[in-house]
Amino acid sequence: MVNNIQRFWRVLGTGLGFLPVGIGGVLVFPVLNLMVREPKRRRTIARDLVQLTFRCIVRSMCALGVFQYEIKGLERLERRGQLILANHPTLIDIVFLLAFVQQADCIVKARLWCNLFTRATVRAAGYIANNEDSVQVLEDCIASIRDGGNLIVFPEGTRTPADGGITLKRGAANIAVRTPCNITPVRIHCTPPMLVKGEKWWRLPAYRSHFYFDVLEDIDIQPFLANSFGKAVAARQLTGYLHKFFS
Repeated sequence: MVNNIQRFWRVLGTGLGFLPVGIGGVLVFPVLNLMVREPKRRRTIARDLVQLTFRCIVRSMCALGVFQYEIKGLERLERRGQLILANHPTLIDIVFLLAFVQQADCIVKARLWCNLFTRATVRAAGYIANNEDSVQVLEDCIASIRDGGNLIVFPEGTRTPADGGITLKRGAANIAVRTPCNITPVRIHCTPPMLVKGEKWWRLPAYRSHFYFDVLEDIDIQPFLANSFGKAVAARQLTGYLHKFFS
């Protein structure tokens, strides 16, 4: 009985945690888009608002007992112009990262630009739409980093499957070698797993989950550029290295 009550409370806390995202997308960011016409200033304000909102979400869900979290090496995320790569075990990995990375940029699904609850937010923040034009996406990512943004990318492209098998796409490595930019890697662990791929958001584990974020030393990409025959080969070799790194 006690476990059922605790699980119900955590499900309620999870639902309440997602509520501000919809409210902001319908009430706050549409107003921002109308009032601040200069794109760069609007983007800066929007990203600060997203960070503040997501940090409040993380801390409120933690206070409600939905999960606990620990971050090691947070100071490494306080720089500018970074390429931050992370594994992707849960639905809310991006919530944590956007909460603790200043002026963060990210690649979002194209459908979020059409969603009533998210389109104003992603437009105001100037996030990168993951559309069918892969060349344009790559160019937008490179421009974001060179402009001083902190670009967050999940090399898997989607959440890790339930069996834990990681498959990386080559896009993240292409961003690194073509910018060029060293990689700030983040390993994410969640025990017991929650909000994993293929599970409904309300199907939470019996006990409170613990998130552990380990922000590691930068991965130097120069050896990959120096020992390869062109950037395409460098990207392929770097992808192989990242696969081993995150597995």
